[in-house]
Amino acid sequence: MNIPRYLVLVLIALLPLSIRSQTKPDKDYLVYVLSEAADKIALVRFGPDGIRVDRQLDTGDMPVDIDGPHGIVISPDRKFYYVSIAHGRPFGTVLKYSTKDDSLVGKTTLSYFPATLDITPDASFLFVVNFNLHGDMAPSTVSVVSTQTMTEVARIKTCTMPHGSRLNSQGTKQYSACMMDDMLVEIDTRSLKASRHFIVTKNHEKGLNGPPQARSTHSMHSAAGHGSEPPKPGDTSCLPTWAEPSADGSSIYVACNGSSEIVEINAISWQLVRRIAARAGVYNLEATHDGSRLIATNKRDQSVSIYELKSGKELARLPAKRKVLHGVVVSPDDRYAFITVEGVGSDPGTVEVIDLTALKTVATLDVGQGAAGIDFYKTEAPQKGTKSTK
Repeated sequence: MNIPRYLVLVLIALLPLSIRSQTKPDKDYLVYVLSEAADKIALVRFGPDGIRVDRQLDTGDMPVDIDGPHGIVISPDRKFYYVSIAHGRPFGTVLKYSTKDDSLVGKTTLSYFPATLDITPDASFLFVVNFNLHGDMAPSTVSVVSTQTMTEVARIKTCTMPHGSRLNSQGTKQYSACMMDDMLVEIDTRSLKASRHFIVTKNHEKGLNGPPQARSTHSMHSAAGHGSEPPKPGDTSCLPTWAEPSADGSSIYVACNGSSEIVEINAISWQLVRRIAARAGVYNLEATHDGSRLIATNKRDQSVSIYELKSGKELARLPAKRKVLHGVVVSPDDRYAFITVEGVGSDPGTVEVIDLTALKTVATLDVGQGAAGIDFYKTEAPQKGTKSTK
């Protein structure tokens, strides 16, 4: 029999939210994904007809070597995207692409191993951490790049192996985690100076004013896997790999890859709020836009965790298809989280899509080896002909 459309909509509205959320999306979600071990950039489309690679291009400067695209950020106006190229001879670079046709429109040379990057809300500047995986342990830097001219306007000395560059929503502060110094560093984006730092080692937490002093006690071996290796017996260091401001900028969440915890720091008082127990090798973090949840990739646990921020409770732990979890980005409507998984050996990389209401993985897609950086591009009306690869 024919049921009136209005009655169907009423019946759907009466269903529990967890059931309604399992329906297919009504639009296409597009994300850009980097494959660090394949020098590839892929535009991935997920929608009512499944998930696929929309288009793909090569990146880097050295055709006979792996350049290692690591971090990506899309400009607020969605017209450009910026990719950090980690490897070089010897220095890495940042490339500027047009989203219109993926053409390369600018580049600049930075320091050793540019990794995570973020962009100011007015799209004027990039803040890029120079992870510096090579050579002896020594304090590294954060590069500030003018997006108009693609020139480096400042190089701010911070700490040993900075990672996880993120700006607060106001664009006034930039945060990065010092993997080998057990610190969070804050940069004032107006003065372009390191204004405060925070020791995140358990039982030694302390907020301090001014630029940090290097305090690395870790070997090169402990950093070689970017958080893939477990800490040595008896080592209670945080080994932070990510710094994530809350939606309103009042808190900073730090992923302690070594001790498998998430540290919350009050950005106003610069004091410890709490330590949240996490899964093994928590690596990257992403807060939802409504400020209610935090999604964490667990590099050694082969899983993704979803936390309720108010209580600190883990709402779900979802196993990943492959090993070595990496990046995460949440769609603007907070409906989906997109995860990258590097894989090991000859495995392809993977993009996994999580429904944040149903708390389940709803799609997976193989991409180039070493899937790493990921950022959300846009939503648009569905395109036909997509074949799901779940």
